[in-house]
Amino acid sequence: MMDEFMNLAKSNTQKNLETCGVLAGSLKKRTFFVTTLIIPKQESTSDSCQTMNEEEIYDVQDKRSLFPLGWIHTHPSQTCFMSSVDLHTHYSYQVMLPEAIAIVMAPTDTTKTYGIFHLSDPAGVDVIKQCQQRGFHPHEEPLDGSPIYEHCSHVYLNSNLRYDVIDLR
Repeated sequence: MMDEFMNLAKSNTQKNLETCGVLAGSLKKRTFFVTTLIIPKQESTSDSCQTMNEEEIYDVQDKRSLFPLGWIHTHPSQTCFMSSVDLHTHYSYQVMLPEAIAIVMAPTDTTKTYGIFHLSDPAGVDVIKQCQQRGFHPHEEPLDGSPIYEHCSHVYLNSNLRYDVIDLR
């Protein structure tokens, strides 16, 4: 799915523009499965991506009985990390579903081309919950010394699983 997302993002990546998508899926036997990649209409810059017409995303999820399980986006010319804007975006997913994930695709990062992240809980969640700033800005470290976000340990990649791609652009 990540490779296909990068193919869909290729024209934006070549123009140094971010691309984002929604990871949606289902719950079976107490396990979430990402079954659908939704590419919404969006406005992009080199370091941000904003979904548009979000009702179209909700319509797809509703008609297919899908849960929003997280999101994926590119850092076309940056390293693989979660920016302050990414942290706030991800907070909205994780507050609804603690297992929600954020995938960052960084094709020019020579050490790590992708990362699967989530906010540390409760420390990182609390820092972002309390933060009132917008745009790019630094965050205070959590009081317990833990990181604000971390690599997910609850995600298993399986290239044999089938998935759908819905490109709303």
